[in-house]
Amino acid sequence: MGRTNLDLLMTFPDGSHLVISTQCSRDGEFSCALYTAKIGQDDQADFQVISNHLSAPTCQSAQAHAYDYAIRHFPRADALKKPPYLIWAGPPSAVVQ
Repeated sequence: MGRTNLDLLMTFPDGSHLVISTQCSRDGEFSCALYTAKIGQDDQADFQVISNHLSAPTCQSAQAHAYDYAIRHFPRADALKKPPYLIWAGPPSAVVQ
């Protein structure tokens, strides 16, 4: 994967976070992954994959797919941040000059 963005979706009562990673491959295909993130006293982060490879042809549709997945799997869905998240339009076209 060429690029990764992280965005906070919600904070759990224990202080851990649900985050989304939006990725774009070199072929221009978008996918999202959901993680739980626990930040330690020393600012070290421990990530656990909740879901991955929620792919789609556009960034916004991949994020909507991930949001729908999160809504179905977390009871506090009312606190879940809605898309759009960090949007990246994709790789620039390769133009040789």
